[in-house]
Amino acid sequence: MGRAEERRARQRGGHRAAPPTRSSGTPSEGLATGGRAAARKAAARGKKGGKNGKSGIRRLFTWKKILGTFFAFCLIGIGAFIVMYMMIDVPKGNAAAQEQSNIYKYSDGSVMAREGDTNREIVDLSEVPKQVQQTFVAAENKSFYTDAGIDLKGTARGLLNTLSGKGKQGGSTITQQYVKNYYLDQDQTVSRKLKELVISLKVDREKSKDYILAGYINTSYYGRGAYGIQAAAQDYYRVDAQKLSVAQGAYLAALLQAPSQYDWAVATPTGKKLVQERWNYVLNNMVEQGWLSKTERAKMTFPVPKEPKAAPGLEGQKGYFVKLAKQQLEKQMVAKEGITQDEAEARVENSGWTITLNIDKKKQAQLEKAVKTQLTSKLDPKKRAVDKNVQAGAASVDPRTGKIVALYGGSDYTKHFYSNANRTDYQPASTFKPVILAAALENNSETEDGKPIGANTVYDGTSKRQVVDRDGDKVGFAPENEDDQDYGKQVTVQTAMNKSINSVFAQMGVDVGMDKVLATATKLGMDTGKLRPLPAYTLGTMGASPIQMAGVYATLDNHGKQVTPTIIKSAEQGGTAYQMPDPIGEQVISRETADTVTSVLTGVVNDGTAKVSVAQNPDRDGRKVAGKTGTSDDNKSAWFTGFTPDLVTSVGLFGEDYKTHGQSKMYNTAGLPRVNGGGFPAQIWAAYTFGVAGKNTKFDLDTDQGAAVQPTWTPSPSATPSETPSETPTTEKPTETPTETPTTTAPSTPQNTPTTSPPVSVPPSSPQNTTTTPANPFDPAADQ
Repeated sequence: MGRAEERRARQRGGHRAAPPTRSSGTPSEGLATGGRAAARKAAARGKKGGKNGKSGIRRLFTWKKILGTFFAFCLIGIGAFIVMYMMIDVPKGNAAAQEQSNIYKYSDGSVMAREGDTNREIVDLSEVPKQVQQTFVAAENKSFYTDAGIDLKGTARGLLNTLSGKGKQGGSTITQQYVKNYYLDQDQTVSRKLKELVISLKVDREKSKDYILAGYINTSYYGRGAYGIQAAAQDYYRVDAQKLSVAQGAYLAALLQAPSQYDWAVATPTGKKLVQERWNYVLNNMVEQGWLSKTERAKMTFPVPKEPKAAPGLEGQKGYFVKLAKQQLEKQMVAKEGITQDEAEARVENSGWTITLNIDKKKQAQLEKAVKTQLTSKLDPKKRAVDKNVQAGAASVDPRTGKIVALYGGSDYTKHFYSNANRTDYQPASTFKPVILAAALENNSETEDGKPIGANTVYDGTSKRQVVDRDGDKVGFAPENEDDQDYGKQVTVQTAMNKSINSVFAQMGVDVGMDKVLATATKLGMDTGKLRPLPAYTLGTMGASPIQMAGVYATLDNHGKQVTPTIIKSAEQGGTAYQMPDPIGEQVISRETADTVTSVLTGVVNDGTAKVSVAQNPDRDGRKVAGKTGTSDDNKSAWFTGFTPDLVTSVGLFGEDYKTHGQSKMYNTAGLPRVNGGGFPAQIWAAYTFGVAGKNTKFDLDTDQGAAVQPTWTPSPSATPSETPSETPTTEKPTETPTETPTTTAPSTPQNTPTTSPPVSVPPSSPQNTTTTPANPFDPAADQ
């Protein structure tokens, strides 16, 4: 047999031993040769098997083994569930037993308010109209009357989300939600979800559907501190549950999905849109189920709820304190524990918290006195209708600790539910200008002709000057200075800040880059959301609250270390302290930048728009002060945010129509032509600050720029306007409801004298600028 025949024999399986070849020699040599052949054949088989990688896997993973393993797991799971079902009993209801009053204290430990008992009144299901009952079924669980009380698919999805850390996801039946509300708790754990599943099956077997539905609508949380349908009916529509209409019931049913987001009184435009969509969804489901006729459905209009009413004992400023404290505690829970806003709200309401606030009684009393003496005592609503529409808000912060030591939310929480200290639906106007300067200094920015931007950098102060980019091209933005005042073509940044010259800061914002300006604003504590880097924002046309602006200026006062204002000194539940974040954060801008801006802002007080109200105030007593005024277009808001070395306070006045709560103009308030930031806001600030701030402190500034270290250079001795508007004429509709959180050398020659004298400050009869303001940056429907 030749070699070819040997190979063929091996390929056939090697059943016949190959005879010795001619070179085989002795029989023993032939055996050795055959052994080597067999070894080569085995190696070839192993190599082939290793190459394909199939034979071993096939032996390990056969269909029989896979199916067997699957069924084994199923049997184990079923067995485990049976064991759980046998071992877990329906517990006694504990929701009502766990709810307690919350106690709020001043910083000195004295009790300020006690909030509770639980706002709930249990009603029998027979007291709720049948169609109103059905709105909840249509909203949450259309198969409620026929299912076994659980949704396996939804529960499985919830378990997977919990295991993967994705948080809460809907899908629970009404029975499961009732069990969670009444028998268990809101924790997002696997054990709690498994208990919920077992107890829901047992409750559905042992109780009637009406019993379960009654328990569900009586234990659910509807927002505004209201538990149960009766409390919700009273809070949202001022009627008992038995008098709710189907449309009203559909709103309350829709509300359960996201009470804090869907409460019409405080909802954002997006929230309002979503709750109306949810309301329509509920009613359409009722038609689909045959519970409501198409004719009745077609006649229904969205039932706008009543405004919230304050709880007893929260009159005056107390309600604003409590509301802010709860918001900040809930926000921390959401961030720290990964729960939803609604879950956090339910955890805080009536849950036995003891919360000590940072509010200082003495400072608080002085702030309230300042608002009364400097503003409200001068308003006469009977004589002037506009005086009914003026709202004041203020927040005072210790820059070293971040503590909110005093706060003014409005005339009375029981009369004006929205906190003016925390509202973000009005523009901060020219109080935003220091942020632009901070961005320029922090980024070592240069002017369009390559000069470093500093306190003494020269800009063109001509009114309506076209802003240009780096290439010298016009960007389509030419803001007007107040009263169309020209300040000449050589104006220093210091003078521009003192006089609040719009044309200078509009150009500076483009020189720096509006993306960098907004990034700096975010670092300093402003909520810039999804704002696009538009030049118009140089005029402060975004929304901001007094608390936010106090935080921005406190960060400047704190030499660039971020300050997040907080009203909570400590929070504990059942003797266990809850860890709140440190109000003092990281260094977000350099000390030199922060101190330079502070130095420049002293010029606004000593030689600018706040000179009369603050610098020349007889109670100043030598205190060092920095600050900035601001007045928005159409006189809808006016601000003064200022600080001494140890206290930062932001005061805002807002025109709010007392009937519609939309934004309104403040012209002729208290008989004055216009409300400017250097007027009432600065006067309130001075009356408060000079009554409580330390007297012997001074700014410790690491800078050689600005009015605090250099003589102020003014354009001319002629009169200057008291304030500059900080927004171009707007075409937006008024907001309907508030939302609740390098050194350079000074020029050797004086600058040009303004070409015109400032006219008398009177309300303009027509828009003073032909440029168009961008769409509302906080409107989710706008292109941002």
